[in-house]
Amino acid sequence: MPLNVEQSAPGTPAPGPRPLRRQIAALCGFLAVSWTVSLLGSLPIRLNGAWYAAANKAPWSPPGWMFGSAWLVLYAAMAVAAWLVWRQRRFPRREAFKVYGGLLVLNLSWPLTFFGLYPIIGDAALWLALLVIAAHAVVATFAVLRFGPINTTAGVLMLPYVSWLVFSASLNLYAALNN
Repeated sequence: MPLNVEQSAPGTPAPGPRPLRRQIAALCGFLAVSWTVSLLGSLPIRLNGAWYAAANKAPWSPPGWMFGSAWLVLYAAMAVAAWLVWRQRRFPRREAFKVYGGLLVLNLSWPLTFFGLYPIIGDAALWLALLVIAAHAVVATFAVLRFGPINTTAGVLMLPYVSWLVFSASLNLYAALNN
């Protein structure tokens, strides 16, 4: 039996499909929430990012424009993954959505810590941000583990997100050690 399909209890009708309009509205809602978090998270970068432009960066740092592009795609993938979990009504989803909520909070926390606190507390902000991004990577891994059994595609959509967080953590570590 595929992982995404669960037999209904005897005598219990299987949940019917959601109306297409509701599915489209939900997808738009997940995308809107995700990109709103992205926009809010970008504010500390825009307001306090000048110090980072002059900072010692890891030799493997991508160009600045790549960060915005990568995050835009990753936020969309995260939203689609959450939507796919939402669509699957045969499995309990509460824990998966708690993890999703945690990801949104951590997505806001890291730029606030790394970019927002650096002008105030200096290098300590970079180390604190490293702790935040490490927690972020752990929670994103939990998202893969929670989403995957509910909807395999949703779990797979979260894998690039985890990879990017690990890569970003390496950049954060380099910045903390060299600035």
